[in-house]
Amino acid sequence: MPPAKDATCTYLADWVATKLRWSLTVDANERGTPRELASTCADTTVRYEKA
Repeated sequence: MPPAKDATCTYLADWVATKLRWSLTVDANERGTPRELASTCADTTVRYEKA
């Protein structure tokens, strides 16, 4: 994960957008940490276009 908060939020938004774009699943092991980290990213918007 990137060390800076802004970079972390951007990384998480891109990660979620990629999962949504390609209809990829997220298992329980993948879900925990990103969800916790995203709690500090309230002003971040996830944008994606379905593939």
